[in-house]
Amino acid sequence: MNIGFIDYYLDEWHANNYPQMLSEASGGELTVKYAYAVKDKPNGMTTDEWCEKYGVIKCKSIEELVEKSDGIAVLSPDNCELHEELSRLPLMSKKPTYIDKTFAPTAAAAKRIFALGQSENTPCWSTSGYTLAASPVLLDEFAAEYGELADKNIKAATLIGPLDFETYSIHLLEPIMMLMKADAKRVIAVKGTEWHTLSVEFCDGRAANITQFLHGAPFYSVFSFDGGKRAFEVKSDYFGEFIKQLVKFYRTKQVPVPHIDTVRIMALREAGIKALSLPGQWIGVESSDV
Repeated sequence: MNIGFIDYYLDEWHANNYPQMLSEASGGELTVKYAYAVKDKPNGMTTDEWCEKYGVIKCKSIEELVEKSDGIAVLSPDNCELHEELSRLPLMSKKPTYIDKTFAPTAAAAKRIFALGQSENTPCWSTSGYTLAASPVLLDEFAAEYGELADKNIKAATLIGPLDFETYSIHLLEPIMMLMKADAKRVIAVKGTEWHTLSVEFCDGRAANITQFLHGAPFYSVFSFDGGKRAFEVKSDYFGEFIKQLVKFYRTKQVPVPHIDTVRIMALREAGIKALSLPGQWIGVESSDV
């Protein structure tokens, strides 16, 4: 099965590592055969150099890649504002299409992307790779530490992680939404020079907090639930489990994450970005109806 990569530029961690991971996880059945990039990476490999290094055929257009590929991955993990345009032709192809994290810059964009795929009967999905959105049935198949909490009635949560909100908050927002199993109502932010904290109030009155340290920090989680609490750093092979699910998706065309769950996460992220621009003010979270 030949997989095609669409990217903003190809010399980035996901594009550099997914080909081998997909091949190994599929026993050689899946091969990244084609690639298209909007531009060469500044101060990195050109598209031609990347294709030569990884043994991939460079396509001159997205149209060419979509025509030749059996399955498609829209990468561009640090430029989610490009996902809607980069995924337009794949989503009209009826070929299984994975769209990398972060899925979309806004809830409205997320809804449009999914609407196009649904209108063309094209299976598509997204996840951060850290956890599998809000699908408890698959928790144990991703980060095992979160799977241990799947049957708990979570009362409150605090998650810590590194770097900037726009790029890396998805790794914190996914497990919060996954385990709280409720819509977020509003958010408020507090900022320092090297950190920020976002507090989330859910529609049922529960709360969660995320803190990111701009110069780096481990991903660490604390959950309080009926009868106890649990604190841990995720150390299981969550990325390996994600790749297994991606292989399964390409083989079966079965979407593992309900679209509404992804939209909920994008709506919370969108509100979080606004809250960080207006510290100390509550910002409402858009409805996730799709």
